[in-house]
Amino acid sequence: MDAKGFGHGAARSDVTALIRAELPRLTGSLRKVAELVLADPGSVIGCSAAELGRRTGTSQPTVTRFCRAVGLDSYQHLQIELAREGARGAESTWGTSEIGPDISPDDDLERVVNVVGQADLGAVQRTLETVDLAALERAAQAVARARRIDVYGVGGSGAVAVETELRLFGIGCAVRGWNEVHAATTSAALLTPADAAIGISHSGSTRETIEPFELAGERGATTVAITADPRSPLARAAEIRLIATTGETSFRSGSIGARHSVLVLIDCLYVRVAQLTYPRASASMALTGHIPARHITKPRRPR
Repeated sequence: MDAKGFGHGAARSDVTALIRAELPRLTGSLRKVAELVLADPGSVIGCSAAELGRRTGTSQPTVTRFCRAVGLDSYQHLQIELAREGARGAESTWGTSEIGPDISPDDDLERVVNVVGQADLGAVQRTLETVDLAALERAAQAVARARRIDVYGVGGSGAVAVETELRLFGIGCAVRGWNEVHAATTSAALLTPADAAIGISHSGSTRETIEPFELAGERGATTVAITADPRSPLARAAEIRLIATTGETSFRSGSIGARHSVLVLIDCLYVRVAQLTYPRASASMALTGHIPARHITKPRRPR
């Protein structure tokens, strides 16, 4: 099947990451099943659909509906993907033990640092393990040859859009980051098939990002979505999709938990574009590399 990154020829995504992305759309009994799978994925591998239904206070048909709701063919498909994900985790060389995402008001600072650090490192690791290299290459090729590049994002993603603009601008790309919908839509209307547009949204459902992004596609520009939800409207509107993984913890929303994963995808894109445009990129860096050093305040010598 091709849904949600489990099809042939696509990069494999962690099934738990995809369930988390789908969680806001699940209600009632389907959400109960999702929450148990996320809380204890290992136990699901060894139990039947009927048993999982009893454990969640639902039923076997509900478990089957849940699997289909998250893009899986069957309950057996869910078990296979959970087993594969567990095996990938066991092979990981990062060496951090699982301590969970929960932080209570009484936890000490050491636990806060460990939980947040593990969540972010794990999210970056899972993003790099599941990144669609073919999609990343297509995105880099499109950006490298683009006459002009628009980057759309609002809120927290707006800051990431500006960061993307700064990086690509520094290697000679004609790029502009937009975080206001009217200006972004105006710019999108002026794009052509020679251009590229990058839309950044954790949920993939932010209207202010989707509106100019869709218009950019209508104008013929190559569209690249960077999101945590492969089934979101932003992802569906894109020619090329790059999927980030969320590292959620207590007190942090999904968008904050996904920030490092999004930035590592942008870093990979930026470096690949620099490779593909090496003469221009190296010339731009040579002309501008000395500027930051000129603005560093030197410490005063003691009298």
